[in-house]
Amino acid sequence: MSLSRFTLAVLPVALFLAQTGCEDPAKDKPKATVTSAAPATTTAAAPLAAGAETLAVNAAGSSVGFVGSKVTGSHPGTFQKFTGTISLASGKAEGGVITFEVETASLKTDDAKLDGHLNGADFFDTAKFPKAAFTSTEIKAGGEKGATHTITGQLDLHGVKKTISFPATITVAPDSVTGTSEFSINRKDFGISYAGKTDDLIRDEVLLKLSLKAPRK
Repeated sequence: MSLSRFTLAVLPVALFLAQTGCEDPAKDKPKATVTSAAPATTTAAAPLAAGAETLAVNAAGSSVGFVGSKVTGSHPGTFQKFTGTISLASGKAEGGVITFEVETASLKTDDAKLDGHLNGADFFDTAKFPKAAFTSTEIKAGGEKGATHTITGQLDLHGVKKTISFPATITVAPDSVTGTSEFSINRKDFGISYAGKTDDLIRDEVLLKLSLKAPRK
């Protein structure tokens, strides 16, 4: 087969692959609103009223995960070590506080080689930034795409502090309080700007997946 005929035969396949690359896992998910961190005097959670109920997150029944993607594929990951609390005000999430903190070096994906790269300076730089944390400053009723609430607070990631807002579903039951959410953030907002290979670029939007459960005594 001549070179020209070979090119004509291969070109449609190449175009098809280019058009049908990895679907963006964050495509149909809510995007967090990200703004500069509020002044230090206002970033702390508002004081809880007397009698507020503060519950410890059960890590065994919870998860803090993410999905990153590039042109040719995606990789789910989780942080294996984290702590958190859910506080209720008068038995309700509104006016309460949610916090969690992860050990960044505890990340685990579906690829051990990728784990090593994510721990390095191109991504989380876990030696320099061993912790990532979130503290809510407001929880209000109602949220995007059927969520029960909208949570606003400060995310400290990769040494960058930003105020973010995202929808979540919070359920207060007699035996536990649960909170779940899936939303995307732009990694470059937090100084994680590694582009990837020129022919396999990494998407900026990363899907975060939170599922927190706190038993009630």
